[in-house]
Amino acid sequence: MNTYQSRPYRLIACDFHDELEALATLQTLCRLRYRDKAGAEITTEGKVVDLFVTEQAEFLRLNDGTAIRLDHLISVNGQPIRFMDDSAVCSSF
Repeated sequence: MNTYQSRPYRLIACDFHDELEALATLQTLCRLRYRDKAGAEITTEGKVVDLFVTEQAEFLRLNDGTAIRLDHLISVNGQPIRFMDDSAVCSSF
Protein backbone atom coordinates (compact mmCIF):
# COMPACT_ATOMS: atom_id res chain seq x y z
CA MET A 1 0.00 0.00 0.00
CA ASN A 2 1.43 3.38 -1.03
CA THR A 3 0.59 6.07 1.52
CA TYR A 4 1.40 9.75 1.72
CA GLN A 5 3.81 8.86 4.55
CA SER A 6 5.88 6.60 2.28
CA ARG A 7 6.96 9.40 -0.07
CA PRO A 8 10.67 10.35 0.04
CA TYR A 9 11.44 13.06 2.60
CA ARG A 10 11.79 16.58 1.23
CA LEU A 11 14.04 18.99 3.16
CA ILE A 12 12.44 22.15 4.48
CA ALA A 13 14.19 25.50 4.17
CA CYS A 14 16.76 26.28 6.86
CA ASP A 15 15.08 29.53 7.87
CA PHE A 16 11.75 27.73 8.33
CA HIS A 17 13.50 25.07 10.42
CA ASP A 18 15.00 27.88 12.53
CA GLU A 19 11.50 29.28 13.08
CA LEU A 20 10.30 25.87 14.29
CA GLU A 21 13.27 25.67 16.69
CA ALA A 22 12.37 29.11 18.06
CA LEU A 23 8.75 28.03 18.61
CA ALA A 24 10.00 24.97 20.51
CA THR A 25 12.46 26.98 22.60
CA LEU A 26 9.86 29.61 23.52
CA GLN A 27 7.08 27.01 24.01
CA THR A 28 4.80 29.19 21.89
CA LEU A 29 1.25 28.04 21.18
CA CYS A 30 0.91 27.75 17.42
CA ARG A 31 -1.62 26.75 14.78
CA LEU A 32 -0.46 24.05 12.39
CA ARG A 33 -1.93 22.75 9.16
CA TYR A 34 -0.51 19.49 7.86
CA ARG A 35 -1.32 16.30 6.00
CA ASP A 36 -1.73 13.08 7.96
CA LYS A 37 -0.38 9.67 6.87
CA ALA A 38 -3.29 9.23 4.44
CA GLY A 39 -2.87 12.73 2.98
CA ALA A 40 -5.93 14.30 4.67
CA GLU A 41 -5.52 17.93 5.73
CA ILE A 42 -5.53 18.47 9.52
CA THR A 43 -5.56 21.73 11.48
CA THR A 44 -4.51 21.74 15.11
CA GLU A 45 -3.07 23.97 17.83
CA GLY A 46 -0.30 23.09 20.21
CA LYS A 47 3.20 23.82 21.45
CA VAL A 48 6.18 22.42 19.61
CA VAL A 49 8.20 20.62 22.29
CA ASP A 50 10.74 18.72 20.19
CA LEU A 51 12.30 18.45 16.74
CA PHE A 52 13.83 15.08 15.93
CA VAL A 53 15.00 12.79 13.13
CA THR A 54 13.83 9.22 12.65
CA GLU A 55 13.63 6.93 9.64
CA GLN A 56 15.60 9.47 7.55
CA ALA A 57 13.00 12.22 8.03
CA GLU A 58 12.60 15.21 10.36
CA PHE A 59 9.61 15.47 12.68
CA LEU A 60 8.21 17.81 15.29
CA ARG A 61 6.40 16.71 18.42
CA LEU A 62 3.58 18.71 19.97
CA ASN A 63 2.85 18.92 23.68
CA ASP A 64 -0.03 16.43 23.24
CA GLY A 65 2.40 13.83 21.82
CA THR A 66 1.43 14.26 18.16
CA ALA A 67 4.42 13.74 15.83
CA ILE A 68 4.30 15.49 12.44
CA ARG A 69 6.76 14.90 9.62
CA LEU A 70 8.10 18.34 8.68
CA ASP A 71 7.55 17.93 4.95
CA HIS A 72 3.89 17.16 5.67
CA LEU A 73 3.37 20.63 7.15
CA ILE A 74 1.27 23.01 5.07
CA SER A 75 1.63 26.06 7.30
CA VAL A 76 2.56 27.16 10.80
CA ASN A 77 0.80 30.22 12.23
CA GLY A 78 -0.46 31.03 8.74
CA GLN A 79 3.02 30.97 7.19
CA PRO A 80 3.29 28.43 4.35
CA ILE A 81 6.09 25.91 4.68
CA ARG A 82 9.15 26.60 2.56
CA PHE A 83 11.32 23.85 1.11
CA MET A 84 14.99 23.76 0.19
CA ASP A 85 15.59 24.49 -3.45
CA ASP A 86 18.43 22.89 -5.37
CA SER A 87 20.75 25.88 -4.82
CA ALA A 88 20.15 26.30 -1.08
CA VAL A 89 22.49 24.78 1.45
CA CYS A 90 22.08 24.87 5.22
CA SER A 91 25.18 25.82 7.14
CA SER A 92 24.60 22.88 9.47
CA PHE A 93 24.88 20.30 6.68
